[in-house]
Amino acid sequence: MPERILNAATKMSELTTAKVNAIQNVTKAAKILALNALIEASRAGEAGRGFAVVANEVNNISQEVTAIANELQALFVNEARDLRATAHMVRGSRLSDLALYVIELIDRNLYERSCDVRWWATDSAVVDACANPDDPKALAWASKRLGVILDSYTVYLDLWVADRHGKVIANGRPDRYKVRNIDVSGEAWFRQAMATRDGTDYAVADIERNKYLGSKSTATYATAIRAGGEADGEIIGAMGIFFDWESQADSVVHSVSFPEEEKERTRVLIVDRNFKVIAASDGMHGPDENLKLKIGNPEMDSYLLGDGSLVAYALTPGYETYQGLGWRGVIVQEPRKADVGPKLATVRSVAPEMVRTERLAS
Repeated sequence: MPERILNAATKMSELTTAKVNAIQNVTKAAKILALNALIEASRAGEAGRGFAVVANEVNNISQEVTAIANELQALFVNEARDLRATAHMVRGSRLSDLALYVIELIDRNLYERSCDVRWWATDSAVVDACANPDDPKALAWASKRLGVILDSYTVYLDLWVADRHGKVIANGRPDRYKVRNIDVSGEAWFRQAMATRDGTDYAVADIERNKYLGSKSTATYATAIRAGGEADGEIIGAMGIFFDWESQADSVVHSVSFPEEEKERTRVLIVDRNFKVIAASDGMHGPDENLKLKIGNPEMDSYLLGDGSLVAYALTPGYETYQGLGWRGVIVQEPRKADVGPKLATVRSVAPEMVRTERLAS
């Protein structure tokens, strides 16, 4: 529907211009004829006086027709501009809804991660390992148990168990990731896990590359491991689970379905609270790409850029007990090639204050 409105506005504008030009060409010819008639009437003297009156009247009518044609053109230009504005508003609303879909999909996914970490921290093998960090059998059983979990939950790179001092004592993929005995006491996720108020609480870290997991980007969720697996038990360690952000986020930004004509000029992104791009459907974002969003309505909105591109965004609404991290789903759609060119003068008049999307130098 928005594309139909844009097409109608473009055709109306082009047709109006063509017809008004034709009218103006006719009136120019009439004015020339009237001028020639006045010259001939002047030469004829008294006998040509009546003809001069007719010539003057033709000239006056030509001027009136020109004025009407100009008013008609201005009217249709305004109507075409309003139609374009309506089309962009409808298209912006649609893309904002899709941006909300993207961020809601991520929220629901990450809500499950927050549930997983709190559940697995009460597993008897995990609790026993932290209660007996010097018992090789307890540690081996915990690693085996974590491996079984990973076989069923393919969205994780690894699961770690650290003792109360921050030493990793077990992980689910010891053959792939050699993390046993590393010190994570300085890591934010560990410190936050150890500071959780009870077994219902959890910590989540921003997306970052983990050097111990092949430098892959991870979403880390953590919570304290408590004595006896009780919600109010003494803290005896911490569990960190590492969500495979790259592959999972990629599937989310590609989950939005666009017609073939739109797909090639549309970019779907997820940005964090600082507008850092953490996922992009074109896979072209760098580690330091930031999106300069013009925030109107903080929840969701859309706006035009100077080049005719449309930017739509939606703020994370959270899901269940997961409050979200201030992330946004964003969709940037370039104009169709047919709409690029002189027609953009009208677009700019609709929204001259729009800012551009920029990639900042790393």
